Amino acid sequence: MENAALEEAIATVHALLSSEGMTEAAALVRTYPARAVQTGYDNWNGGTKIWQVQISVPAGEFARLGTRKSQLEEQISARIKTVLESDTQDWYTAKILPERDRRRDWRAGNSGITRDVRNNILDGLRLEQVVWNGALDEVEFLSRLYDLQTLPSHDNRFKDAAGDIWQHRVNNDDWDQDWIFSDERFPLKDGPSEQFLRFLCEVAHPIVRPDREEAVKLVSHFNEQLRQIGWEIYEVERIAGRPRFSFRAITNGGGRAVLRAKNVAEALDAGWMAKEIERLENSIDRDPALAIGTAKELIETCCKTILTKRGVTFTKSEDLGELTKKLTKELRLVPEGISEEAKGAENIKLVLRNLTQLTNNLAQLRGLYGTGHGRDGGHRGLQPRHARLAVASAVAFIDFVSETYRQRESTKAE
Repeated sequence: MENAALEEAIATVHALLSSEGMTEAAALVRTYPARAVQTGYDNWNGGTKIWQVQISVPAGEFARLGTRKSQLEEQISARIKTVLESDTQDWYTAKILPERDRRRDWRAGNSGITRDVRNNILDGLRLEQVVWNGALDEVEFLSRLYDLQTLPSHDNRFKDAAGDIWQHRVNNDDWDQDWIFSDERFPLKDGPSEQFLRFLCEVAHPIVRPDREEAVKLVSHFNEQLRQIGWEIYEVERIAGRPRFSFRAITNGGGRAVLRAKNVAEALDAGWMAKEIERLENSIDRDPALAIGTAKELIETCCKTILTKRGVTFTKSEDLGELTKKLTKELRLVPEGISEEAKGAENIKLVLRNLTQLTNNLAQLRGLYGTGHGRDGGHRGLQPRHARLAVASAVAFIDFVSETYRQRESTKAE
């Protein structure tokens, strides 16, 4: 099958899945590339080609799908058949596969931090005129990370790197301040990610940078770049009241929540929700206060969207609590008719009631720490992990009410 024909078929499959409320399958075919591979040939009935539409997803996403993968493949396969059966006698099935990792240097572990991100961080140090070795001389600083006696000298008068660094940076001072950024003995731009990250953590170490505020500011700048590619520098302990940092890969809880929110917005055909979700995606790590405020607004928009679709009126002055009360009543989110004899009835009702309370708690959280209010000079905002909690709570609510809405609509149609 030609690429253009496949793309047209997949677009139609996406539309079918979306209209039928199969939002996760729809998101998969929309987000990830697909290709048609002929896997067999049947001579019966004049000859039938057997095709597999392979959808490649990142390894982490493939693992997350788990046992749902088979169900998603069945959903996609059925719609592919619907789209193509009138045009061909060939057989098509969908297959979700992990995307091939084509990095040649994966064993070295050095491709986690891209060269662009490394350059941005190092350029930032230059722009801010940061002395990377801080309170230490450069031999002292580098000795904390490298065995300088085993590294070669660029000056034939000295037997190792420790000697020529001392000569040209301490004794003569005839090398540029940022010489290390391009010295192949310390491959910060092309070496292992762990080496680059350890260097950044050492730049902010209390012994190197005793000024706590300066160290925290540097780490914030580092994380602006690192979090875009799934890494962060974080505080692991305190030394004399000052933070010492390490590094870690970020678990993508916030990203998954955002993906789920996109699916909800698509299912409700809510364009304004999509704009708020885009703000969420861009602000969870960069601007936690904005993310918290947007999470609350996302719930408001979801409530208004569903109430409008159900023909329930509301005024501009109604706050989030009033909107959720109306939605709870309209969709019967808290079922008062559950039999007391039913096993776990109280637990079911309590979980549902607590779910609706998430909205009120988010509104208060936004008032304390989110956007929209002036702050005094000593105010300290929440951190990205708090924003991820707010976003995940908001998405849990809109996911539940949107599924309930679709269920109520299908019941009405029957």
